[in-house]
This record gives sequence, structure tokens and C-alpha cells, in this order.
Amino acid sequence: MAGLIKREDIDEVRSRTDIKAVIDGYVTLKSAGIGSYKGLCPFHDERSPSFHVRPQVGTYHCFGCGESGDVISFVQKMDHGTFSETVEKLAARLGYELHYEDGGTGPRREDVGKRQRLLDAHKIAAEFFAAQLRTPGAQAARDFLQERGFNPAAAAHFGVGYAQQGWDTLLKHLTDKGFTREELAGTGMFSTGSDASRFYDRFRGRLIWPIRDLTGAVIGFGARKLYEDDQGPKYLNTPETALYKKSQVLYGIDLAKRSIAKDRQIVVVEGYTDVMACHLAGITTAVATCGTAFGEDHVKIARRLLSDDGSGGEVIFTFDGDAAGQKAALKAFDLDQRFTAQTYVAVDPEGMDPCDIRQKHGDTAVAELIRSRRPLFEFSIRSTLRKFDLNTVEGRVQALRAAAPVVAEIRDPAMRPAYARELAGWLGTDVDDVTRAVSSAAKRLREGGTHGKSAPSAAGRDDARGSQHESRDRRGQQQAQEGSRQGYQQPQDNGGGYGQSVPEPVLEEPVFSRPDPRDPAARMERQALEVALQQPGLLDEGQWERFKAARFSVPAYLAVHNAIIAAGHAGTAPAQWVEQVRQELPDTLRDFVSELAVTPLHARDNDALQRYCRDILNRLFELQVTHLKAEKLGQLQRLDPSADPALFQQLNRELMELEMQRRALRGDQ
Repeated sequence: MAGLIKREDIDEVRSRTDIKAVIDGYVTLKSAGIGSYKGLCPFHDERSPSFHVRPQVGTYHCFGCGESGDVISFVQKMDHGTFSETVEKLAARLGYELHYEDGGTGPRREDVGKRQRLLDAHKIAAEFFAAQLRTPGAQAARDFLQERGFNPAAAAHFGVGYAQQGWDTLLKHLTDKGFTREELAGTGMFSTGSDASRFYDRFRGRLIWPIRDLTGAVIGFGARKLYEDDQGPKYLNTPETALYKKSQVLYGIDLAKRSIAKDRQIVVVEGYTDVMACHLAGITTAVATCGTAFGEDHVKIARRLLSDDGSGGEVIFTFDGDAAGQKAALKAFDLDQRFTAQTYVAVDPEGMDPCDIRQKHGDTAVAELIRSRRPLFEFSIRSTLRKFDLNTVEGRVQALRAAAPVVAEIRDPAMRPAYARELAGWLGTDVDDVTRAVSSAAKRLREGGTHGKSAPSAAGRDDARGSQHESRDRRGQQQAQEGSRQGYQQPQDNGGGYGQSVPEPVLEEPVFSRPDPRDPAARMERQALEVALQQPGLLDEGQWERFKAARFSVPAYLAVHNAIIAAGHAGTAPAQWVEQVRQELPDTLRDFVSELAVTPLHARDNDALQRYCRDILNRLFELQVTHLKAEKLGQLQRLDPSADPALFQQLNRELMELEMQRRALRGDQ
């Protein structure tokens, strides 16, 4: 049984992982001063770099869009994995063995090793296929691509390759690379004949598309036949393996994931060439299923990428205009209730798919197809009406009975009456009759009647409840692990329905205004926090005590100062300590800590850096001394020396000591 990863292991993975080395795989980083790097932000479009990374403290922050965090959050956002998956991936990268709470388990070390061997075999095979596409024997494959408007650059972008017609070409190549037959048997790239000793290439004489997961790792292949004497199916995919689960695979997801997350749009097409055509036409949110219909597992992937929380987003299905395409569209309507994003369908009037459209009419026509999308429930209603003869009374009555439940399925309560009126117009029927039919259908659906829909979706109830469960799946591991530090328990879903779950307490977080950068006092407080977060090792015990006693007047800086005190001594690894400071703050200030932790410090070399940090802290300490002097002086002025001469002398001595401290701090600057 899978369990929560132990907190100390998460901290260990975080502190051991070189955040710069990881981010370098996604962003080109250049030096931005001592221990600081910057590059173009991967989370938003920009021309000048505002994305900063501070490896020493294990933190990144974009001064343009505000995205920030540690290496775990970066990889999680980039690869769109869960918290647990991300930690496990980084741990595997380090060769670090994780431990789990309550006797739970994660991937065993030997399983991780086997999986990596499978991934390595697929990577080498994909490179081999791509190289074969350039050989003389691959002319048929190149002709196929050229006829469909794909040049060599397009083929290279998508990693398209060619499998030779021989029986063991790939087998020989991989065994020469050191893979055993036992290892290769688990890849799905080979078949076994009636004679168990016969082991041969699964893909022969075919055009090959590598199928990748969210991280870009090749996990399988799709192959299209090219020769008439090939007795196999037109398309042949990798069978189910430890890596390849067709119900969870979307072709092109590795290339589309960033656009999907940024634009909050996913376009679902039907084939590999359709994905290629869409991307080349600028529709970079296009993906396709691989040998199966778009199903529940695909919905989960799409929702995670879309951040499908009810605040926007759209899912667009494209289908052929034939009967099979319309049937697929109506099946997709059954999945509509699983999204909070709006679902649409785009069907070309001539019945062409995106690849055909691009060949005949060019890139702009593909983009126009997507722009011409129609709400999926409108398409479903019209498709339902086409089954009946609307020129007869009987046909119109039957059509109303069939279409009313479809209208009742519409989630948005403001849209249902609007489509009831549309339906009345399409039928040529009185609006009140249609409204009554829709209301009756909604009542039956609420009671668990027709179409097999659940009551919450069928009656158009608030789907935010469903999204809470999806959202909890997406955040569960991270919240549970952070919750153990924060001292709260996650609500338990006891499987008895929404009404039986324990509501989470709603706590209002304090609101902090952004400090005025023109205020000298605020600027000095900010600089002191930057030094404390980035260079904690420069402070000795005495300086830490002074820093903790310092007064911060700006509310946001005061909150960060208090979080630093609560996080404890800075003797731990800087990256781990900055994360501890972040966790001591409300969500509204966590990104602000990352910003402070990566802001470049004004120094040319290490000696200058030490002087800068010392001067900033001395200014903070001097301000503290000045405040104490003012308090002592006020107390002295209010005191009658004759009434309490001992206290009078004590205050004078304390004032002299404070003045000596102030001068010493000044002299040290």
C-alpha cells in the first residue's frame, strides 16, 4: 500500500538536489552575480529575463509573474505530476531510497532500476527509428509524410521514425547496446511466435511515432503501415506494458502541456498526423488518444493540466464528420460532467480532419476549425434531433422526449433555460412545453433515472463539489505532509457521499500590502531579510540574537522576521531552512519569501559580499540601538533624580553602553 513520504526524506531530497542543475534542463540560466542565476521564465512569455535562481538557498522566483518555490514545486509545475510522484522522481535521480509513513510503500529500488532500463531501451529505440527515416530504404515513409504536408523539420520535431522491414533489425540494435531478451520482452517492442524461441520486432516496415509521457520520456510507439503486403492493422500501437497504459496516454502531451496550462485549453484530436497538423498550425494544445477512446483517466490528466477548478478553461473535441465521428462526440458528452471547464466540439462541414484541412486549405483553416467550436451540449442536442422526422407531430414529440434530458444535463443553471428556448425554436414547439419537459427530465435524473447519470450532475448541481475531490487528489500528498507540520488533520472522505464528509475549517488569512520601495526604513528592513535568508552562515550566535530582537515596522517584513524566528536556528541546510520559513507563513507571503531569497545582493566578489552583508546588518542593529536609546532617554527625562538616584545612575550607564555599541557598529561599517 502506498503511503505518505516521510518528512525527513522530503527534506533530504530537497537539500541534496541541485536546483540549478534541474532547472538547467528547462531554462537557459546565466550568471546574475555571486551565487545567483537568471533566465527567461518558463511560466510566462517574456523578452528579458526576470526568472532568478539562488542554488545556495534552493529557491527560484520570477519577478515578472511571481511564480516561486523550491526544486520540488518547480518540477511539479513543469511536469504536472503529483507531489509524491515529483519527490519520487527526484529521489530516483539522486539514487536516494525513500521511506513511508505507517508502513506504506513506494516504488522499490529494484523496480525503479527495471523501469529505468525500460525507459533507456525506449529512448535508444526512438533514436534508432528516427535515424532510419533518413536511410534509402525509408523512401515510402518520407513520401507518406511529404504527401501530408510534413517536411523533415516537422518529422524531427515530433521524433517520427521508420522501422525497417527486417524481422530483427531493432532487436540486434538493442542487444548490441547491452539489453537482454528478458528486459526487451517487457518493452512491448517485440513479439513471440508460436515457437517460444522465436523473438522478433513488433514494428516492421512502418512509419513510427514515439509516444511520450508528461516528462518527455518515450514509453511506447504508434506505427502506421506503409506497404500493401503488410497484413497487419493500419495502425499498430505498443501493447499494455509497465510503462504504457493506453487509457492514461495522450500523444503529444509532452509538447502540449505548457500551452495547455498557460492557455487553459486542451484540443483532443483523433490521430498522430492530426496532432502534428494542429501544432504546426499554431494549435499547440492538441493531443490525441492512442488506440482507445477519450476516457476517465484522460479526463484526470486534462483536469490537472487545465487547473480545472471552476475558474475557466475549455476542452475542445474534434471529430470526423462521419457517423463514427458523431458517435464519438456523443460519447464524449458523457464525460462533460467530469469537467468544470466548458466542453466544445469542432467538426469540419466537409468532414475533414485537421491533417486533411491543413493539406487542402493551409494552417489558417486549422485554426479557424478550432475557433468555430460549438458547445458540446448544443452539438449533442442537434445530433439527437437529427434522428427524428421533425415534419410530423409524432416526430417532434419523440424528439422533445429524447432531447429534454440532454438539456437537463447542462451544468450552468443560467444556460439551461436559454437552451430550452433554443430547443423550442428548433422543434417549432411552445417554449413552456419544452421547459416542462426539461424540468421533468431533470427531476427524473435527480432521482437516478434515465441515462444512468448521477443525481448531482444530471440535475446540473454545482460541480464544484466534484472538483473539490479532484483538487484534493492534486494537492493531497503535499497538503497532508505540510499538515503534519502545521498541526491540522485532513478531512476524511468516508465514501458515504458529500453530505457525510467533515467540512474543512475556513480560516481568513491576513492581507499584507506590498511595502513601498521608496521608504528608506522599509528598504533597510528588506535588505536585512535578504541577507538573513541568503547568507545565514555569516551571522554568529550573538548576531542572531540581535537579529531576533530587531524591530520591524513594515507588517509584511515583520511577518517574515517572525517566521524566521519560528523556523529556528539557521544551522540546517539553507535550502531546507528557507522552506521552513516559507511554511511558517500564510500562503499570501510564501512567494514573497522566495523573492527575498533570490534577490541579487550588490557585491562583485566574496569579500564585497561579506562587507555588504555586515554593513546591512549593522545598520539594522544600529537602528535597534537608536530605538533603545530613545526609550531610555525618555525614561530618564521623566525620572526625578532625587527620588530614585540608583535608577538614575543605572539609566545613564545603559545610555553610555548603548552609545558605545552604536559607535562600534558605525566603526565596523
